[in-house]
This record gives sequence, C-alpha cells and structure tokens, in this order.
Amino acid sequence: MKPTRIPILLAAAALVSAMTLIGTGCAQMAGTGNGTLSQGLPTTGTIDSRLGKLELINGFPTNATVKKLYDDLDFQRACQAYIWALPYMAMEEWQREQRETFGAGNLDYVDYLDYKDKLGLLTANATTPYSMAFPNLEKTGPLVFEVPAGAMAGGIMDFWQRPMTDCGQTGPDKGAGGKFLILGPNDKDFASPPAGYFVFRSATNNVWCGMRGLDADLAKARALVGQLKIYPYEQRDNLPAMKHLRPEGRKWTGEQPRGIKYWEGLAKIIGEEPAIERDRIILAMLVPLSIEKGKPFNPDARQKAILIDAANVGELMARVNGYAKRFEGAIVWPGKKWEISLFLSETNQEKPNYTQLDERASWFYEAVGVTVGMMGRTVGAGQLYLESQKDSTGAWLDGGKNYTLHVPKDAPVAQFWSFSVYDSESRCLIDSGSYPDRSSRDDIVKNADGSVDLYFAPAAPAGKAASNWIKTLPGRGWFTYFRLYGPTKPYFDRSWVLPDIELVK
Repeated sequence: MKPTRIPILLAAAALVSAMTLIGTGCAQMAGTGNGTLSQGLPTTGTIDSRLGKLELINGFPTNATVKKLYDDLDFQRACQAYIWALPYMAMEEWQREQRETFGAGNLDYVDYLDYKDKLGLLTANATTPYSMAFPNLEKTGPLVFEVPAGAMAGGIMDFWQRPMTDCGQTGPDKGAGGKFLILGPNDKDFASPPAGYFVFRSATNNVWCGMRGLDADLAKARALVGQLKIYPYEQRDNLPAMKHLRPEGRKWTGEQPRGIKYWEGLAKIIGEEPAIERDRIILAMLVPLSIEKGKPFNPDARQKAILIDAANVGELMARVNGYAKRFEGAIVWPGKKWEISLFLSETNQEKPNYTQLDERASWFYEAVGVTVGMMGRTVGAGQLYLESQKDSTGAWLDGGKNYTLHVPKDAPVAQFWSFSVYDSESRCLIDSGSYPDRSSRDDIVKNADGSVDLYFAPAAPAGKAASNWIKTLPGRGWFTYFRLYGPTKPYFDRSWVLPDIELVK
C-alpha cells in the first residue's frame, strides 16, 4: 500500500501559512505598513505621555508635537544644566559681589570677620574669620598667594571649586606659611620650578582663594587672615598695592542668582573659561538656548521663558538633591537623621567611571569650597560637616516650633565643635537679629557631666540658659551643620553618637 502524500501536503501548507503570518507580523513591528512600531508608537495617531498627547501622521510628528517636544527638550536640558552649573555659579556670583559691592580687585581680599559680615555666605561658619579672593589669571598672569605661618586652613580652587592645593595646617606648608604660585590654563610651564614656591596650575582662568583663621584667640585669628597677600609673580620683587576690605554692613549674597540672571552669569563665565573635556556635552545642550562661548547671550522670548522656568524647577531639584539625599552611605549613624553633607569621594569630584554630578550639586547648592582638610578624613586635623534638616520623627525643621538637641559629653574634636542654623531657601546664616551659631568655644552652659543642651525656637525657652538658644523665624524652614574641627577617633569608629533634634511639645 502506497503511503499517502496528503499529510505532507497539509503540513507544507500549514508551514507556508505560518511563515506568512510571521512575516506580516515582523513587517508590522518594523513599521512597514499601517501597523505600530515595536516601541508602541503609532504610524498615525496619538500617544499619552508625561507631556500630554503627542500626535503623529504617517510617522511624522505634527507641527504642534514638534513644538511641544523641542520646548520640553530644551527645558529638560536647562534643568540639568542648572544642576551641573551650581559650583560655577556660586563662584561667579560671589566674585561679582566682591567686585561690584565691595570694590575688590584682582589682588584684593575681602575679610568676613563676624557673623554679620557672613550673612550672605552659603553655610558660613559663624565662629572663625574668613578671607576670600577671586582673581582672574588671564588678566594678571601667574599669581603668588602668600600665606603666613599660624593656625589657618583653606585652599586655592578653580572655578569648579576643585582644589589645586590646601594651604595652612592641611597644606604642603603644614601651617608654617608659604608662597603658592598658581599658573593659568594657558600660562607656559617654567623650565624648572622656581625655588621657594609651591607651584600649581589651574584649569580655569578665574580662581578662588578661601582661608579661615583657627586660633582660639579671635583677635589673633583676625590679624592672621589680614596678612594674606596676592601679587603677580612678575612683580614679586616690587609688590603692587593690594587691599583687605570688609562688607561693612553692605547687604550682599553669595547664593546662586535666580531666574534669567542665573543664565546671564553662566553665559558670562562660559565665555571667560576654556571648555573642559568632561563638560562638552552639557555645553552642546546649551547652544540651542543661546549660551555658547564666543557669542552674546541674547535669548528670544521662547528661550527666555524656558530658561526662567528651568531655573525655578532646577533649584527645586537641587533642594531635593541636597535636603533629601538618596546617596548610599550618607547617613552617619543608623536610625538617625544626621547626614554627611560633603559627600564627594574625592576633591576632584570624580569617581573611576563618572563625575559625581549629584553629590557635587548637593554640596555646592548648600556650601562653597572643598579642600582635602574639609573631607574629614584626617584624625585630629581638618574639618567635618554633618547636616540635619529634620527632627527625630523625620519632619522638616520649622522655624515656628521649639526644638532641643542634646550634645553628649566628650565630643570627638581636637579643636572645637559648632552648630550653625541656616535658612532653607537662602542657605545662609539665619538672619534673626541674634547670633545664629553656638560652639564649644562660646560661653555656653554645660551639664554636670560635660554634655550640652541646645535650644532652637523663635523665643528663648523658659527656664533654660539663653546662651544655649539659637533664635529661629516662624514661617521659615531651617537646617543645621554640626562642624567638627579636628575630628577624633570616637567619630571615625562611631562610638560617639549625636542624637537627633527633638521637637518640644
């Protein structure tokens, strides 16, 4: 009996039919026909998105969709550029204030000696005197920063706030004083390093020297920062005139500007500085927004509206990034609200495979400057910054409520500790008309065991020492930095624990 061929023919027909269906499906998934793309986009139709409805006809976005997408593309880029530029813009604004408000030139320092001088300074320490200078190396040539011997710490940074060197106690001079010679990005190298100088090169034309006096005798600390000098290397044998100025009650702010002024300042500083390889993609994103080196900043109405909106949203993103940190390891003690505020891995802001964009933005939205000494890694030297914006329940700190904080005895410091209260919006010392800081150097009342109770409230708490109280402002949020000057082993091994701030009910 011959085997029938019908089953074979039926199987072949089924295979052809299946292949036809598969081919049709593939063609539709690839967009060859009236089907949908594999990503879910229709050839003709609309999709719902975070931007609202987006419409396509024959695969092309409609004119309304083109406008909507370009507006949002530029807005998204501007928000990210805002976050990227935070360290740059803190420097640009503070430099502008020193020049325009205080009249400081390239070779002048401005001294911030008391807390009133510092009311415009991002998260200033109210205890120690500061001295700051913001010269432009392109206009001066290589500069010598002369640092006197004594109890002083700080550093010299480029305008991305990356230190070239520490100076003072944590610098190569080890507190013995020295001459720091800084070359600009385009200055020629010396055939051989000149004797008697610590020589470094800046990646930016504009630089910042920030120093603090650490002597427990405030008069001595102020006198020491007054001895800082800057002069062109070419004039080392015939020093030019230079000055130390003070704010003298003039209102100022070092916080990043808001609205369109943020972008005006950014366009200005981009025009003055060489492009760093790391930043070329961001710089490209700014070109459609009228910010490009070598060209005037002249946004049209559409660009201006987007930039103003992005400055507001970008700042709120910066607040979230700083006040609600999501960095693994930022919490100091398990179960507590205290965070490591300066959470960079290295002072150059780099990890092996990426730049620490969010960690950098978190610190530089709230603060200025970073040196090796500020990283809190050296037992018994340098500084360390712990931050809290919440009480023990996790609620934001409210200037209209009463709080207390118990500082246990034997705080882990070789020098001193301090608490400073800052406004959540300006990030500057709270301007309550009274002293916004308490430290172990102040005349505060201690408990019998050496511990200290501090109070934060709009009015002095009844029955408590007024010297232990920091005034807060109703209707304003606040946060605090707990600074450890010369942190010691009990901090590093976490055997000493700082409790959370407690709401007084």
